[in-house]
Amino acid sequence: MEQTSSLAPFEATVLPEWIDSNGHMNLAYYVVVFDLATDALYDRLGIGTPYREATGNSCFTAETHTIYEREVALGDRLAVRTRLLDADAKRLLYFHEMFHAEGGFRACVQEILALHVDMEIRRTAPFPDERRAVIDAFLRESEGVPFPAEAGRRISMPGKKS
Repeated sequence: MEQTSSLAPFEATVLPEWIDSNGHMNLAYYVVVFDLATDALYDRLGIGTPYREATGNSCFTAETHTIYEREVALGDRLAVRTRLLDADAKRLLYFHEMFHAEGGFRACVQEILALHVDMEIRRTAPFPDERRAVIDAFLRESEGVPFPAEAGRRISMPGKKS
């Protein structure tokens, strides 16, 4: 579990209501855990709930790509590491990796594209300069670190051209 930013890992424990009929965490709850890790990222960047309440701006998820790699079960402790991959005036691209805290194995990854939105008009808007400076500083922390191999993937059938 290599740390590539100053953002502490988000931690969660698999709850009974997250378990499906196959005896492992249901796919929807991987996304819930990633959403909570997104909240932690937004707080670190200063674009979380207090920002939304003060400015009327927020971030909306526009696209996600989730890859489920290993099962997790009831009571397992999870650690999510998050890396900001890219940003521009109105968008953030970030990558979550979910690890089994005791076993150390990676269970799931998710790549997310988010849009900065003016909530009054429900349209994209540029980040304010002071927020953009924080975002850019956060991006610099990962300079020189290669993009995760899974970032930018598209869904397709293995071995087939599309």
